[in-house]
Amino acid sequence: MPLFSQSSPCCTAAAVAAVKSSDRKTKFVSPALRNCKFTSPVLRLSENDKFNVSRLALCHSRRAVKGQTIAMALVGNTVGEKGEVATSSSILAYDLIQGELVRWSSVMDRSLPDPPTAVFLHGILGCRKNWGSFARRLALEFPTWQFLLVDLRCHGDSASMKKRGPHTVASAASDVLKLVRDLRITPRVLVGHSFGGKVVLSMVDQAAKPLARPVRAWVLDATPGKVRAGGDGEDHPPELISFLRTLPKEISTKQEVVRALIQQGFSNDVAQWVVTNLRPSSSGGSQSSSFSWVFDLRGIAEMYQSYEETNLWQLVEDVPRGVHMNFLKAERSLHRWALEDLRRIHAAEEVAAEEGGGVEMHVLEDAGHWVHADNPDGLFRILSSSFQGGKT
Repeated sequence: MPLFSQSSPCCTAAAVAAVKSSDRKTKFVSPALRNCKFTSPVLRLSENDKFNVSRLALCHSRRAVKGQTIAMALVGNTVGEKGEVATSSSILAYDLIQGELVRWSSVMDRSLPDPPTAVFLHGILGCRKNWGSFARRLALEFPTWQFLLVDLRCHGDSASMKKRGPHTVASAASDVLKLVRDLRITPRVLVGHSFGGKVVLSMVDQAAKPLARPVRAWVLDATPGKVRAGGDGEDHPPELISFLRTLPKEISTKQEVVRALIQQGFSNDVAQWVVTNLRPSSSGGSQSSSFSWVFDLRGIAEMYQSYEETNLWQLVEDVPRGVHMNFLKAERSLHRWALEDLRRIHAAEEVAAEEGGGVEMHVLEDAGHWVHADNPDGLFRILSSSFQGGKT
């Protein structure tokens, strides 16, 4: 079963398999793609592969192929043809992880139903890779589903895709909505951690489409309104962002950043997590071992300020019909939640039930703010209810 990938500025129907094994060299080209110039081979996966990972990025350029432009459409298991490639500056980097029963071998069969899709969003200073292991586990358990992991603006591989300001919760949500529209995906489940949780709420707030009805939204360890600082040993994003902006753009070793953060009072866990945003620097073919940051700290500082200022309680207390909102509180995340927050969510549960929507509160035991790292098994059990309908 082939995997598809796009990368600018190559032909928009170019496909490449993302597999861990470097010795898989068998080439397979779909008949529909033979006339396209490829820059990377398409590899056939072995029978033992339980999920597919497709790293995709829409082109910013327009390229004619026999009078038409071919664009990858991730809905209905098809390769769609349309008049032009999306040229929006809001395109984001992402991974698509697919269960083994998402039948990409039938790429030209438009009669097949759309595979159900879940979108996963990271928190501030995170990236889509934060969700990689968790999404692969979901793909194994729910093989008819596919999971779209996104780098939000100013983060990860999306940081190099310059975006117009302002950098806000709303603009980050708009980016993701544009992405799923460009990919012709209608997600059934939205999952966001921390900052990403408010982005999920903003997505629901902004669009009747392309969101499906019904849709399940998961907000992990974030409230719809006031943002409260973490306790001792937890992350403190404003201070962390401010300190990172004082560091040089080129870093000799990751360990020197870890030491500097610990000396400033940040925990070792936070320090180790931050340095996952360092990548080896490219310096004209030299063997330099320096590293550089993959995020835009100035933009991220604006995004975090917006996170603090954005209040979406009105949406929660008047849930659109067909939307089920789930809030998850980490048991050890004591400082982020006030009694007022819990009372308002429980009150919204009753109102939503009467109005045809849904609001539900969950507690993840034995976990701090980093829910998918602290208790992945517990989080998996809680989230699994959203995917039961797609399991075979």
